Amino acid sequence: MATTPGAVYKRDFWADENTKYARPHHRMLKVARVVNRLSAGKNCRLLDVGCGPAALGLLLAPNIRYYGIDIAIQDPSPNLKECDILQEPITSEGAPFDLIVAQGLFEYLADHQSRKFAEIADLLTPDGTAIVSYVNFDHRRPDYYWPYSNIQPSKQFRDSLKDHFVVDKQLPTSHNWNHTEPGRWYVRVPNMYLNVNIPWLTSWLGVEYLYICRRPA
Repeated sequence: MATTPGAVYKRDFWADENTKYARPHHRMLKVARVVNRLSAGKNCRLLDVGCGPAALGLLLAPNIRYYGIDIAIQDPSPNLKECDILQEPITSEGAPFDLIVAQGLFEYLADHQSRKFAEIADLLTPDGTAIVSYVNFDHRRPDYYWPYSNIQPSKQFRDSLKDHFVVDKQLPTSHNWNHTEPGRWYVRVPNMYLNVNIPWLTSWLGVEYLYICRRPA
């Protein structure tokens, strides 16, 4: 099925789609590692935007209080909010948050990207951190998953982020010859700990990027 630019999918689609992420995958494991390191053992609140089955919450250190928001919540819980964020603002009773994660989200948001960046920034504490993922469509052989509605070069995405945040770091989730997160352990393990951009190579083989951001002073 071909990608339809601008098309967005509703709860019926996501109720099935997000079950694919109930088992933590490479990007989620790497995000959890980054989050646990950033929390530095301090008590903090985290909002997972587009949380799907809330698998990230199971990977976090006990000092992190987890909240999630998604269009299709699988197992209702007081800390999880079901909401179509294309129809309503991103909000949570747990705000403000020390950490906000939005992984595997912005490729599906059509032309709502800038507005959602602004809403996320408003939910952060003054010294809070946002961690945003985005597929590297500059890959040597990019994979355009058919439900994607927001496809752009990495520089364009980062420039849009910079309208709302200070981007402290941009790091690859992994390097892979194919545009998929690595499956074999001997490729996956070193990629888990490789948090640098390698000139020329990362733009060509980086699968996705994580952007570590903060609110402007």
